[in-house]
Amino acid sequence: MISFPRTDLAQQMVPALMGRTLFGDAHNGLFLSGPRRTGKSTFLQSDLKPALEAEGVVVVYTDLWGDTGRDPATVIADAIGRALQPQLGVVARTAKRAGLDKLSLAGWLQVDTSKIGRLDGLTLVDALRALHETAGKPIALIVDEAQHALTSERGEAAMTSLKSARDQLNSRDAVNLMLVMSGSDRDKLMRLVNSSAAPFFGSQVQRMPPLGADFIAYVASVIEAQRPSLAPVDQATLQHAFEAIGHRPQLFMTVLGEVLSPFFGAKESFEHALLGASAERLRKDADQMESDFLGLKPIEQVVLWRMLEQGSRFRPFDAEALRFYGELLAQPVSLSMAQRALESLRQRTPALVWKSARGEYAVQDSAMHRWFEERRKSGTWPPIPHQVLGLGDD
Repeated sequence: MISFPRTDLAQQMVPALMGRTLFGDAHNGLFLSGPRRTGKSTFLQSDLKPALEAEGVVVVYTDLWGDTGRDPATVIADAIGRALQPQLGVVARTAKRAGLDKLSLAGWLQVDTSKIGRLDGLTLVDALRALHETAGKPIALIVDEAQHALTSERGEAAMTSLKSARDQLNSRDAVNLMLVMSGSDRDKLMRLVNSSAAPFFGSQVQRMPPLGADFIAYVASVIEAQRPSLAPVDQATLQHAFEAIGHRPQLFMTVLGEVLSPFFGAKESFEHALLGASAERLRKDADQMESDFLGLKPIEQVVLWRMLEQGSRFRPFDAEALRFYGELLAQPVSLSMAQRALESLRQRTPALVWKSARGEYAVQDSAMHRWFEERRKSGTWPPIPHQVLGLGDD
């Protein structure tokens, strides 16, 4: 896998996060959305993190999708604790050399040196303040797949605590805590900002710019260097293939590797073979979603159908939704039946439905929305004639 640095994009974000630009609100929180596998996490860790560190910022990175079995609040607290531990270790050694049992940090926090490096008794606000004051530097907390925090009450409370920490640590003259939240589903990430009850109400969700022509030019240069017989590479065709595969660099490079393999046996230029292979990969993705849909019970199909159709407006149990289910199934559907269908969709492996701690539901993979819209536009929705739908086993 080749590495393509996005240094320029990172350099544009750093001054905005640090409050050095005239316009924009990034210093109050930067919220980035982009489909899964389009390079967000790589950018955050390989480009934005080192760019911030070069400006003297202590960067704490955590990925809530990396360990979905743990409560998101615990994952965030552990990340802050790991960053805090070496800083407090220095403070503890200084305190012990001075013969002190406790040390006051800037007069506001009593730290028991026997518990240095643990978050026992510390709130997230106090832990971030301790990290800032012991390091003597601004802090940037990057939370990847931040929408997952909303799946637990503690996770949602942690988001509110981070907002409180931002308000307490930052001032008109200094940005001491920068927050970067990314998400693979814009609708879910919007739930952090789009209502008066949301932790970061008023902030804006920005679209993560996809890799573009500069990435394609870089890939073409690598191909030409390693396979001179293929020069000059048709970059326009590569760009079309990359767009067809959803701007997903890892998948694009996988398909490119297959096409360039001596075992592929293409009877055309590799660029056009790549275009065909990319379309084939998309077809397989769509076939998998169709297979998943057809494998559901009929009541699960109509509940998922309603969710795909309504998007963020989905209300699973209102009268209109129950009427929708009943009309498609030609039989009445009760609230308890709809509840069981939703729970079954959540418990599948992989899960098809996401649920927040507030009882909001959404499709787990936003790619399913694109699949639904494409089929509807082409007149091929639903995957099976709905006259064969029936309640079946419930």
